[in-house]
Amino acid sequence: MPVLHVPHVPHACRRAGLVLLAAAALYAVPAPPAYGASADEPGWTAEPAAGQAVARTGDRPFFTRPFFTRPFFYMAGTAGTVLEDRLALANTTDQEHTVTLRGADAYNTADGAFAVRPAAGSTGAGAWISFGSGTTVRIPPRTRAVVPFTVTVPPSSPPGDHPAAVVATEAGREVGVRVHLRVGGPALAALTVEDVAVRGRGAAAVVAYTLVNRGNVALTPELSLRAEGRLGDVPGRAARALPVELLPGQRVELTEPWPGAPVLDQVRVTVTVTAPGGARAEGSASAWFLPWRAAGWTGLGLLALGGTTSAALFLVRGRRTRREPPGGERPGETPGRPGPTPAPEHELTGASR
Repeated sequence: MPVLHVPHVPHACRRAGLVLLAAAALYAVPAPPAYGASADEPGWTAEPAAGQAVARTGDRPFFTRPFFTRPFFYMAGTAGTVLEDRLALANTTDQEHTVTLRGADAYNTADGAFAVRPAAGSTGAGAWISFGSGTTVRIPPRTRAVVPFTVTVPPSSPPGDHPAAVVATEAGREVGVRVHLRVGGPALAALTVEDVAVRGRGAAAVVAYTLVNRGNVALTPELSLRAEGRLGDVPGRAARALPVELLPGQRVELTEPWPGAPVLDQVRVTVTVTAPGGARAEGSASAWFLPWRAAGWTGLGLLALGGTTSAALFLVRGRRTRREPPGGERPGETPGRPGPTPAPEHELTGASR
């Protein structure tokens, strides 16, 4: 692993190492030529320095790695250790640039993207990063500057991943380089699937859900959909890798396309998410699928049926009211004298016996 790892050493040795680090804080070499940088680019780049990666015990290296390039910083150590690496800044223009450096905590945005905290908002691994030569670097034209930095892991740091970044800034433009930092100890991969819901219909249907990393390591999850209908088989979605790295303690809200949604059925959808390390979780939701045209005709039919029934009841009540004369006396009956006993009602209405 391309890691510069400094185990815990006595304070005197650590001070000696930091003195050497400050002495070699910045050196410059010719920068590679620029290849048509666009107007909105800052004119300089930031990336992990390529070359000999050195891990140190005190001020003596105990292993080196050959020349290599890296997309990120990969660092690992136990709580209470000091780790070191180098950032390369390349000025690709004919003008001098002054860049400000800082460490920053990393987190997931609501849709799962990788982002960093502002300068005053970092209280985790971003605050452990320091630059021996200071945070301001002047890069001459067509020059590549290499800046060492250290990550001091506090003795009380919990085990697991502590995502961070080294951020270079000039005139409001920022370039961040990820720092994958793992503190030694038990690793726990755990997650939950929450707030599952089905939205839309037909080929535009999607399943919305929330993923929460409940462990202490970053996760690269895979998702599958299973659907159970009342009227027959309903296709789900085979397992696929999600385009997100879920950082420890983070919550993201995602949607999964579901082109196999039925036209007419009641379906229970189950979202299953797995990740390396044994993490697995499920969440479910039920949804009705009805054709809009059929639902509209059904509603009109129910309204028409309700209107016809009300009209019939009104006519029957009207006929019965007109049979009785004013005053409430029945036919053949005089006031004060009872009339003949009426026949059963089924005979009055002409019903057969």
